[in-house]
Amino acid sequence: MLTEERYAAILRILAEKKAVTVQELTRALDASESTVRRDLTALHKSGRLYKVYGGATSIDNNYSSNEEDMRTKRELHTEGKIAIARHAASLIRRGDFVYLDAGTTTLHMIDFITEPSAVFVTNGMPHALKLAEKGFKTFILGGRLKDTTEAVIGTEALSMLALYNFTKGFFGTNGISTESGFSTPDAPEGLVKKTALARCTHAYILADSSKFNKIYPISFAGLASATILTDVLEDKKYRDYTTILEGEAN
Repeated sequence: MLTEERYAAILRILAEKKAVTVQELTRALDASESTVRRDLTALHKSGRLYKVYGGATSIDNNYSSNEEDMRTKRELHTEGKIAIARHAASLIRRGDFVYLDAGTTTLHMIDFITEPSAVFVTNGMPHALKLAEKGFKTFILGGRLKDTTEAVIGTEALSMLALYNFTKGFFGTNGISTESGFSTPDAPEGLVKKTALARCTHAYILADSSKFNKIYPISFAGLASATILTDVLEDKKYRDYTTILEGEAN
């Protein structure tokens, strides 16, 4: 199959499925993995698709309002999340007063935190339990529990956040884009993120490669307000905002 024929086939598959993995394309095109990766890179650079870790998404697939529950999220992009979480945990120093946002990557962080003097505030129910089990001094925000993300939200949480000044904060996000910054599907949860991030001297967004070039209904911060920690960065327009753990994927 000629190169342009492969390009056309990839775009046809994406038009139908909206997202596809490298493995699926190697089978569909009867091509090698390295060939498919080169094709995806070329199509990404020409603006005909978004290359993400392990595959690609269609250009018109960058807006979403859907959100998976925590159980589903724990099974997605696990390797990348753990790498990001390990690096994020290494940034916690003696005497830090840390805000830990709800989310699966921030939850992984707790496995790697070793600084015993750090104090934590979180709106994640599983985060509070895990931190306490490991012996860390931990405070949980009050308010309404959102069942899908296991996050505490609402006016009580916002009132408590107004009392705190964090040295560092670690946040999850559903989407990252140059147009809309960091975004999430839910307005009350987005407001908690926005308020907590504004109380941090240093803020970090923990995001695997699937979060880039995605827009959700509620923007909670601009790109310049936090450092993005990621495992792979495909799109160079985010480079100035990002710490890349393992360099760019091929």
